[in-house]
Amino acid sequence: MFSKRVSVEQVEEGSDLAPKFDAEGLLPCVTTDADSGEVLMLGYMNAEALTRTIATGEAHYWSRSRKVLWHKGATSGLVQKVVELRIDDDQDAVWLRVKIPGDASCHVGYRSCFYRSVPTGQPADQPVALKFEETEKTFDPKAVYGDAPNPTIL
Repeated sequence: MFSKRVSVEQVEEGSDLAPKFDAEGLLPCVTTDADSGEVLMLGYMNAEALTRTIATGEAHYWSRSRKVLWHKGATSGLVQKVVELRIDDDQDAVWLRVKIPGDASCHVGYRSCFYRSVPTGQPADQPVALKFEETEKTFDPKAVYGDAPNPTIL
């Protein structure tokens, strides 16, 4: 599915899909809501995840913490349907525009994985308190995933 990278011109100006995966075999992927443009998440894709996303029209990622291919929404039912998939100029990052049923994308229950903001202009010697920009969850993660601890953190 992927072309061999042969020149800067081919990669930057050509029509060949020739992604450049990092040393761990991954590409960062920014995922946004297809209608609002809101950033929903940042994930990573390996070659298999990118291939499956292209083939199925549904977002697949590589979980760096669990070291497994991850079909987004397979457990929760909040499958990300790809409206558009773009690759950047040097083909080392992906942008997905998606639609999701139930209006949620984050496994914590919020719409976006970016549900908190970091205030700027804070003194460097003081702890930073995050501000919740989303105050209500769109689903109950315990009802969906159970009481198991989140394997993606700590």
